[in-house]
Amino acid sequence: MANQEVVNRKIVLRDYVVGFPQKSDLVLVSNEKIKLEVPEGSENGVLVKNLYLSCDSFMRDRMSKDCSYIPPFIPGEPITGYGVAKVVDSRHPEFKAGNLVWGLTGWEDYSLIMQREPLIKIEHTDVPLSYYTRILGMPGMTAYFGFMEIGSPKKGEYVFVSGATGAIGQLVGQFAKLTGCYVVGCAGSQEKVDLLKTTFGFDEAFNYKEEQDLDAALKRYFPEGIDVYFENVGGKMLDAVLLNMRNHGRIAACSMISQYNCEQHEGVQNLFMVVIKSIRMEGFVVFNYFQRYPEFLEFTRQSIKEGKIKFVEDKAEGLESGPTALFELFTGSNTGKQVVVSRD
Repeated sequence: MANQEVVNRKIVLRDYVVGFPQKSDLVLVSNEKIKLEVPEGSENGVLVKNLYLSCDSFMRDRMSKDCSYIPPFIPGEPITGYGVAKVVDSRHPEFKAGNLVWGLTGWEDYSLIMQREPLIKIEHTDVPLSYYTRILGMPGMTAYFGFMEIGSPKKGEYVFVSGATGAIGQLVGQFAKLTGCYVVGCAGSQEKVDLLKTTFGFDEAFNYKEEQDLDAALKRYFPEGIDVYFENVGGKMLDAVLLNMRNHGRIAACSMISQYNCEQHEGVQNLFMVVIKSIRMEGFVVFNYFQRYPEFLEFTRQSIKEGKIKFVEDKAEGLESGPTALFELFTGSNTGKQVVVSRD
């Protein structure tokens, strides 16, 4: 296979995005052939066949030239994100052909990974491989460390999760229940509200689109206030939450998707509540926790085995379906984790 030459299809960014992204911002390119071997001189390089590609909200940020907290995508080049892959060829001592891995990879059939970012070998295959794009991968780590470390939950506390049916939010709610908390989530449709309560075990949930007054809605569900807020939205929701936090509450700021279109920021008026109520609000990125992956994996695999964690995913078949799948993530059309399944 080493000398075999194949077409390597790619999803590339047409140009930097201003405003709301469109499916046309991403283009499928099928005009490149590669050999299935790591090129000479690519020390520690690993060539992989991508199997599953994860659609994640931070990818919108990378479509803009100046908005991202990590380097933006390069127009004309394949976009990158988290995925599950199989090693085809390797010059890295820790990986060999046939190994299954997960980590940052390209949105293409085959990717040459040069170990600039963590690449984690998959040792446990007693669960579907797609789990490593979600519950056992980046979304799971984000939910676990953001909630457990920054949220510092205590049994009996009151927890609120925005964007609760997303890949991260649905897990935060279940981790909250496992620690003995009362948890409420919000979502954008009645179908998603029902899912939170019937599938993921949230105590309550509401459709934020049907609420004229978010402050009043939160007071309805949290008459005594919120101890821990897992922030996925920002803007008006954060503003309302700040009014309803209890003294010494904690806010884990994971994402603020309402602000991803850089020219459409929603102002927050109630930040002084952080001072008045002695609230600890801390932003975080999951990259800082990769060295603790074994700790997370042990806890989460055990919870999966015991049936204590459930997960919903939307699968899009074929690399060519990638632009539509990613676009649906930003419009809220998906339910659960959005995954692209790469076909041969």
